[in-house]
Amino acid sequence: MRLPNLHPWHVTYAEARHLQEELASQVRVVKLARLIRLVAGADVALHRKSHLFFATVVVLTYPDLDVVEQVTARQRSDFPYIPGLLSFREAPVLLKAFARLRHEPDAVIFDGQGLAHPRRLGLASHMGLWLGRPTVGCAKSRLIGEYDEPGRSKGEWTPLTDGGDQIGVVLRTRTDVKPVFVSPGHLIDFEGARRLVLECTSRYRLPEPTRLADIAVGEAKREASPPGP
Repeated sequence: MRLPNLHPWHVTYAEARHLQEELASQVRVVKLARLIRLVAGADVALHRKSHLFFATVVVLTYPDLDVVEQVTARQRSDFPYIPGLLSFREAPVLLKAFARLRHEPDAVIFDGQGLAHPRRLGLASHMGLWLGRPTVGCAKSRLIGEYDEPGRSKGEWTPLTDGGDQIGVVLRTRTDVKPVFVSPGHLIDFEGARRLVLECTSRYRLPEPTRLADIAVGEAKREASPPGP
C-alpha cells in the first residue's frame, strides 16, 4: 500500500497541537462514497521492557468478515505520552504496517477516537488523512463529550456531543453490555460509522476487525518478550 508524506513526525508538543488544528480542517465528514468490499482493523501495543511499539492491521472481507491478510510492524517512538496527542506516538508504526499490505482496505476501523477529540483529530481522523480512505474510531471509553445512556438492546445508540456539536455516537453492540464510542474519522458520516461498526460486530462487544487486531498485536508483543527464568 503506497502512502503519502503528509507531514514530519519529529515535532514538539506545541507543533503537534498546531498541526492537529491545521489538519482538522481537512477532515471530511461525508456520506460513504465507495463500496466496501474489504474492511480493516488496526491496533497498537507498547512493549514496555523494550520500549517498542507494535502495530497490527487485519483485513477482512465485508460483510462476511473472513480474514484475508494480517501484517505487523514494530518500531520505537520518542514522542512522550501526552493526552490528546496519541497519534504522534502510534501513527508512525501503524503507517509502517499499512505500507506492508497487499490487500488495500476500502475502510478502516481504529481502536481510538475520530472526531471525538478536543481538536477534532483523534487517531482515526489523523490516519484517515494519511490513508486517503474512510476511517472510523471505535473506542472502549469516552475521551470527551456528553451523552445519555443508550437503550439496553444491541443496535441502540445516542449522540455524543461536545459544546452543542455532535462528535460521535454511543452505540450498544451487545445487549446489556457496555456501549462503545464511535466517531467518524474521515470520508464517512455519523450514520455510516455507526452502521459499519454495528455490521462488523458479531458475538463480542468490539467489532471483529479491531477485536482481531487487538488479539494479533498482543500475540506479537508476547512473542517479543524474552522467556522467563
